[in-house]
Amino acid sequence: MKKGDRQARIEQIINQQVVSTQEDLLATLKQDGIDATQATISRDIREMQIVKARDVNGELRYTIFHDDERTQTQKLKDKLREVALSITQVQMLNVIKTLPSNGNLLAALIDDLGYPEVVGTLAGHDTIVIISPSEELAAELNERFAQHLATAR
Repeated sequence: MKKGDRQARIEQIINQQVVSTQEDLLATLKQDGIDATQATISRDIREMQIVKARDVNGELRYTIFHDDERTQTQKLKDKLREVALSITQVQMLNVIKTLPSNGNLLAALIDDLGYPEVVGTLAGHDTIVIISPSEELAAELNERFAQHLATAR
């Protein structure tokens, strides 16, 4: 099966049913006669910008992160105002606490912007660790993000 066809089917599946793990997604694809490896599905998830988020019923599920007309920077600022509770710098790291189930989405936004102050992110349920190349750059990032938290509170 071609990559585009597989990804189109993945989008249909996650839009039509609750899928919360790669194993669930692989099983559903297999039922449809689509053989794929876990590594392939993982790559598809990353390329398609699929993240886990709570739906209207409070269930954690895969959803596609869709772009709209706002700039990526504006989306990040808005999301920081909406879900970030605090940011703390620890040497070359910044730790952002978020509302539950928002760590992955916020980290994806940060990753997509490609800031020079960000080497990488690690995201969990309600915490993001942002790794910077130096303490100075971590401080700059902390100041930039803290401004958005301050305006929201």
